[in-house]
Order: sequence, then C-alpha cells, then structure tokens
Amino acid sequence: MATNKKINQLGLTSSYISTIVGISLVLFMIGIVLGSIFGLDNIQKQAKENLQGDLFFKSEMNAADIKQIEQELKTWTQFRDVFYVSPERAIEEFTGQDQTADNILEIFEGTNPLPPTIGFNPITEYATLEGMEKIKRELFLNYKNQIEEVSYDKASVESVNLGFKQFVYLFGIVAILLILIAVAMINNTIRLALYSKRFSIKTMQLVGATSSYIRRPFLLNSILIGFVSGIISLALLFGLFYALNNIIDSIEISYSINAFLTLLGSLVLLGVFITYTSTFLALNKYLRMKLDDLY
Repeated sequence: MATNKKINQLGLTSSYISTIVGISLVLFMIGIVLGSIFGLDNIQKQAKENLQGDLFFKSEMNAADIKQIEQELKTWTQFRDVFYVSPERAIEEFTGQDQTADNILEIFEGTNPLPPTIGFNPITEYATLEGMEKIKRELFLNYKNQIEEVSYDKASVESVNLGFKQFVYLFGIVAILLILIAVAMINNTIRLALYSKRFSIKTMQLVGATSSYIRRPFLLNSILIGFVSGIISLALLFGLFYALNNIIDSIEISYSINAFLTLLGSLVLLGVFITYTSTFLALNKYLRMKLDDLY
C-alpha cells in the first residue's frame, strides 16, 4: 500500500513538473517576442535622441552671441542636448577621414569657410517630422533676427520613425499568434493533467461536495503553476539575453526598470490567466459529465 501511494505521489509530482515545464517554455517564446518589442522601443528611443539639427546664424553674429543663445536653448525642454560647434570642430566633422582640415584651409587660403553653429538633439517626443518642424518654428519665432537657417535630415527622421514602427507591428502580430498558440497548448496541457484526476473529481461530487469546493484547490494550484511558470520563463529569457550580450559583441540588450517590471508582470499575469481559465473550463467539463462518460 505504501509503495502504491509513493508511486502515485511520484506520478503526481512528475505531472506537475511536466505541466510547469511545458507552460514555462510556451511563455518563454512569448517573452522573446515581447522582449524584442521592448528592446526595439529602447533602440528606437536611442536612435531618436541621436538625431541632430543645426542652427546657422546670420553673418553679423559673433561667437559670444552664439554661445549666449546656446545657454538659453539649454533651458528648453524640447532638447536633450544643445552644444556649440566651433569653426574648428565644424571643419573636422566636415572633412572626416578622407582629407585633413589643412587641405581645406589650403584651398581657401588659410581661411576657415565654416561658421560657428549650434547643434541640438531633440527629446524622443520631438524626434518626428512634426516635432522638428515645431522646434524650427519656435526657434525662428524667438530668434528671427539671429538665425539664418535651421537644418536637419528629414530622411533620417522619417526613417527612424517609420522603420521601427514596421518592426513593432510585425512583432505585435507574431506576439498575438504566439499567445493564441499558447492558449491552445496550455489549455491542452491542463486538460491532460486533469484527465488523470477525473475519477477523484467525480467521487467528490458524488459524496456531496459542492462545485465551488471541488474547484477551489485546483484553481489555487493553477494560480501557483501559472506564477511559477511565469517566473521560470522570465529567468530563461534574461538568461538568453545575458548570453547574447556576452557571446555576441555587436549585441547590447538593456532594459529600464519599467520595461523589466512590465515584462515580468506580462508573463506572470498571462501564465496565471491562461492556467486559471483553462483549469476552470476543464473542471466544468468533468463536473458536468456523467459517470459512464468518464471511462
């Protein structure tokens, strides 16, 4: 008798473990897609904040006046960074590595043809065509007598916004498909786990136990399984990200605390919701079945 009880206990433990492993792997796949979406959002934010605009001033403006404007613009909330670009720095950036600044100066007989300017990086909210145009209008409104031109690369701004948006849509569709597959797989896993207990469920019902009394331990257990599976899937996910960061030098995956908490909450809540719902529906099926139909 003790041996049979031990065997049953081992079988029950094995069933729980296999259920948790199966659900964890499904949630892990969903986590990869959700993590990719959060990662893309972080990369897009960095790309947007690296967009640059330049202010060119009228010829009568000297370096001191331009630096004064630089200090004023640093108080604007639309900018992540504002910096003064001296003629020396401008010519270095213009020549790049193809030729030296001395070659350009020789062409212009020792005179630097590039004027001092101010560069700026917008905050994420303004890193769009509409946002940059709004910044441009406000700059001319406040410094119409000092500014000659406000320049930025419209193609780069449009590319940053459109390109990442397409990736997010693509990953969003994949995430929805994976969630649908996850619901089906987890539901099937739960049904198989409860199938072995169908006689116990029916026996409890025959001796007078109410449906809510029978459901309670199974539903509490489903919440625990969903929670543990969500934590395991998150551990696997960040283990994968850590491995990618250390194995591939060109990949750097980082998340803010808000993204981490959102990812954690999404996987845990999704795991708990699916396991709870699947358990509830499967229990209702066995509670409604007649005894002869259990065989």
